[in-house]
Amino acid sequence: MSKPLSVRARVAAAAAVLLAGVAGSGQAAFASNDRGGPGDFAVKVLSNRADLISGGDALIQVVLPRHANASRVTVFVGSRNVTSFFAVRPNGLYEGVVTGLANGRNVLTARLSDEESADVTITNHPSGGPIFAGPQVQPWICKNASVGGPASTDAQCDGTPTYSWFYMSTATHQFAAYDPAHPPAAGVAMTTTDQGATVPYIVRDERGAMDRGIYDVAVLSNPTGTWAPWAPQAGWNQKLLWAFGASTAVHHSNGLPEPVMIDMALSRGFMVASNSLNVRGQNGNDVVSAEAVMMLKEHIGETYGLIRYTIGQGCSGGSIEQYALAATYPGLIDGIQPNCSYQDSWTTGNEVGDCYLVTHYFTATAPGTFAPGQQAVVEGAKDTSVCALWDAFFAQLSNPSVASNCDLPPNLVYNPVTNPTGTRCTLQDYQVAVWGTRPQDGFAKSPFDNVGLQYGLDALQNHQITADQFVALNKGVGGVNIDFNFTAGRKAADPGTGAIAYRTGMVTSGKPWASVPIIDLRGSHNVNDIHTDFHSYAARARLDQANGTHANQIIWTWQGGPGLFQNITPSPEVALKSFLTMDKWLSNIEADKSSRALSAKVIRDKPSAAVDACFINGVANTNKATCAATFPFYGDSRIAAGGPLADNIEKCQLKPLNRAAYNVTFSASQWAGLMQAFPSGVCNWKRPAVGMQPSVPWLTFAGGPGGQPLGSAPESDSQQGNN
Repeated sequence: MSKPLSVRARVAAAAAVLLAGVAGSGQAAFASNDRGGPGDFAVKVLSNRADLISGGDALIQVVLPRHANASRVTVFVGSRNVTSFFAVRPNGLYEGVVTGLANGRNVLTARLSDEESADVTITNHPSGGPIFAGPQVQPWICKNASVGGPASTDAQCDGTPTYSWFYMSTATHQFAAYDPAHPPAAGVAMTTTDQGATVPYIVRDERGAMDRGIYDVAVLSNPTGTWAPWAPQAGWNQKLLWAFGASTAVHHSNGLPEPVMIDMALSRGFMVASNSLNVRGQNGNDVVSAEAVMMLKEHIGETYGLIRYTIGQGCSGGSIEQYALAATYPGLIDGIQPNCSYQDSWTTGNEVGDCYLVTHYFTATAPGTFAPGQQAVVEGAKDTSVCALWDAFFAQLSNPSVASNCDLPPNLVYNPVTNPTGTRCTLQDYQVAVWGTRPQDGFAKSPFDNVGLQYGLDALQNHQITADQFVALNKGVGGVNIDFNFTAGRKAADPGTGAIAYRTGMVTSGKPWASVPIIDLRGSHNVNDIHTDFHSYAARARLDQANGTHANQIIWTWQGGPGLFQNITPSPEVALKSFLTMDKWLSNIEADKSSRALSAKVIRDKPSAAVDACFINGVANTNKATCAATFPFYGDSRIAAGGPLADNIEKCQLKPLNRAAYNVTFSASQWAGLMQAFPSGVCNWKRPAVGMQPSVPWLTFAGGPGGQPLGSAPESDSQQGNN
């Protein structure tokens, strides 16, 4: 990354970004340049990769040789002359936003003469998507009008953007509606951005539709001024805060994005953006979320200007999206602030599924056979409230017949008896473009697996439960079938899902995280909540496992609770400290012009405030022992079954039962019971998971489930001589 005035550095940085496979960020390194050498002549697509353009427009630079006169240049898309879109801009570069691109391939050619030309192939996609996320889920209901979005003009929910204005009131210190035609006579606050520009604190919010979601873009704006990508208004510092939303759901409809009127960011000159597809409580498909971020960042580049860097924020499901996008589509978000965090969706889903099974065993199959404390140690938790809440709030997300999961009318939803061809409302069916379908019934494949899982193993080894309890639990816990009905046998993952889970990053890898500054925010909640503390440390363990260090991740903890979901959001002081620390961290990296790898810069350029800390009675404490004693963390059923803290085993490899592996003595009948419970063997936690492999960043699912690498970005091709 580099500052906007360092134009030659911008070229090198942009090239490095593309070579590193950060295929969709496009702008993160200010992908532009100055005039080339005497023979240089090229066309550069600045707003995104040339093959990932959407909406029919693209920000283009024609790189001119030093001897060339811009007035001699003509530019064509096919046979259409688009030269009028271009000019030498205030930044000294020959740039333009080309509109009217057709869906599919468009060859843009710049000519200096009959003998000298340069061209690039631009692949344009519809503004309603998709681009790389694969076939879109159907049916889909456009709720634009009912939720305050732009009126839909087609089945893709497209609509003309609308604009609203707000000002910060000096009287109330709150945002109020602003009418540019009738501005208030007084009471509009002033603000000074972090770039030193003092401007009226007036914000324009653009609301539009994109990729079938609804987006907001808010930024300081002068109502009487204009915007151009080569001449942004003074109030914008060309930095972006992205808001991700909580929970998890599989809605077949759109809603509203996260709120973007965030004073902490806007007052300092940041733009704030979000799409409803970045709210995981509406869209539980992280690939689609990434696509929506990429498309909106392209629009920002073409409309407002190029982005220096992007910071993420969000709690719970919003933390999943940050960790997931950082792992699977690196470069879209340059620094993340996951709050009340989870390391990914599917291994958190294992926690939910295991809770569902063991809770059913404790309450229905064998009630009264385990004391509450024994249930808790089997669940790996401080007490049973964690599993009880997972069971109550999220277990039914795996039930294909629950219409509320899909936000669809019940008559459209699957029922195995009355509507077997209806829409299945599960996470894997929502992500069918990633997982593919089962040959036996056409339903989406599921990666959930508990074959060989020895529930309560640590509790047995620590003599907290008896051998009889251990055997009975593992014989009776069972599994679920594809329709989420209990079964006596364990649940086996559908074939091939292990490899897909790791290759696509659905189970996140710590390897790509190494190039991202991470401030993990944690309101400590080990009881009466699902946001338990160990998830931050599971992410840390994945970093250590992949990179031998977690120096790019810091964890800040404060006391949550005591009630459900209380204090999961940081105090304003902690939130601001995190935001400013992340901004400083990314600014340091931006200024680092060394040849070091980005992962090395992330560690080298950490600000002094970027250290682990806990907040005790509001006071920051950096003593590791004190923080560990004040805020201990626990685990889940899989960790309590002997699994790693990284909690990244979707389907374990098996090994034969071995009496010597236990520090208890089993009777003949107990051992026979274990043999019955584990006919194929038990989890071998020393071996990698079934299908475990490095994740591949920037996959496209346009060609089918499992994904294919996007490959190299299209480049400009220059010709000399007769064309």
